[in-house]
Amino acid sequence: MLNLLCFSRNRCTSVEQIDDNTINSSCRLQDTLTDAFIEIRVRLPDLEIIETKGEFIRFSQKECTGSKKALQKIVGVRIGSGMLKIIKGLIGEITDCKELAFMVEECCQGVILAFTKETLVQCPKDEDQKREYFANLVKENIRLYDRCAAFAPGSSIVKGIDPS
Repeated sequence: MLNLLCFSRNRCTSVEQIDDNTINSSCRLQDTLTDAFIEIRVRLPDLEIIETKGEFIRFSQKECTGSKKALQKIVGVRIGSGMLKIIKGLIGEITDCKELAFMVEECCQGVILAFTKETLVQCPKDEDQKREYFANLVKENIRLYDRCAAFAPGSSIVKGIDPS
């Protein structure tokens, strides 16, 4: 690893509904050592990954050179429980680039969070009811906990919620 005096990181995940049957999810990672972009296209309603593309423009690990070929291995995977293990297994067959698996997982989590948007809008206005509403929401779907700023530990939304 390089000796760094300064390190900064920005990560952005975006989800866009293309049509009634298709969602695009993309993740961009830019830091002192890396500049990468990953995009997955997902078919609804079964959440099957039907297309992938990506590019590592700048990276410090030579393992990330095989990222385009590795991305093709996840076509056909359905987003759901156990997907991280599946993604790491398939991508790991071709490359040891940890950022690639991380970014693909972020794209998948973005799709999941996009479907929770309507549920979040329906939350009660009363503060006590709101806390109970979110506590139940996170308990029913523990994968929401720590997946975005709203559900991060220390957030007022999840204050007092024990995810275990």
